[in-house]
Amino acid sequence: MSGVPPLPRTYFVCATPRSGSTLLCKSLATTGVAGKPEEYFERLRHSGLPREPREYFDELTDPAVLDLLPPTRTGDPAVADLERELPRYLAEGTTPNGVFGSKLMWGYFGDLLARLGSKTDGPALAVITETFGPVRWIHVTRGDKVAQAVSLWRAVQTRAWSAADDPGEVHPVYDARGIAHLRDQLLAHDAAWRDWFAAQGIEPHVVEYETFAREHTATLRGVLAHLGLEVDHIPEPPMRRQGDERSDRWVARFNEDKELV
Repeated sequence: MSGVPPLPRTYFVCATPRSGSTLLCKSLATTGVAGKPEEYFERLRHSGLPREPREYFDELTDPAVLDLLPPTRTGDPAVADLERELPRYLAEGTTPNGVFGSKLMWGYFGDLLARLGSKTDGPALAVITETFGPVRWIHVTRGDKVAQAVSLWRAVQTRAWSAADDPGEVHPVYDARGIAHLRDQLLAHDAAWRDWFAAQGIEPHVVEYETFAREHTATLRGVLAHLGLEVDHIPEPPMRRQGDERSDRWVARFNEDKELV
């Protein structure tokens, strides 16, 4: 990517949806020294939009599942023009000390690499380094993939991606097939990140959601140390957990039903 000088320090939070990556990114932003990591690169070339709910189910043809999802929207592919948008992303995501951070999901990582001029199985790291300078990597993972899939299944039905989002009149419906599909996809995408790191010779700093939820301050200090940063005070978590009793019931129900899926 021409015309963009490498930053003094860049990092990527690599994750799968509903893994705690948003909480980590918002927590890092509150420190004031670790960039302002958002999903700057989530808009896809073909639509100019983030991944739409039905695009999580491209391999699934079951109308009983698809009919529970909202219609696919159309956007403007021009807004995914990285040559045009990258300077703005860097300006928005960089703190005064020159640190830039961004979140990346495996579901659109290949799309981003294509815009940078590479493929996931090609010299991707060299292309990334040419654009961003040396990069530090964080891998956020969640052990309970059923709970993660339940959270994602609710989100794709309602388009409510955080506790602050209003689902309106949409009421999510339990469906074991939809949850199973997302569980398998999350497992595959998490494994794809690990395989890609290994292929590129990268040893990322790993953040486990379950540990992060229990030990917010210690986890955040570990991430900052990986980035070579320090702060005197770690603020309280800037957002609340979105899961609720319904999520817990659905997890329990799926764990009873999963042998039938």
